[in-house]
Amino acid sequence: MKKYQAKQMDSEQLSKKLYDMRRELLRLESQRAVGATLESPGIIRLLKKDIARMITYKQLKLKGGQTKKI
Repeated sequence: MKKYQAKQMDSEQLSKKLYDMRRELLRLESQRAVGATLESPGIIRLLKKDIARMITYKQLKLKGGQTKKI
């Protein structure tokens, strides 16, 4: 997920997307624990970063803060 996509979502949409991402992460980590080969091993790392980004944007929206433009 791109940054601009997360910035455009409201708090409810962020919560739903965050829930879906966490379920996907759980599925991938359980596959890895069992020993199955993943289609892309780097996807777990990217998913964790996206989850952290979503949590950050959700907290900013709840506090009414503005995101910094880069």
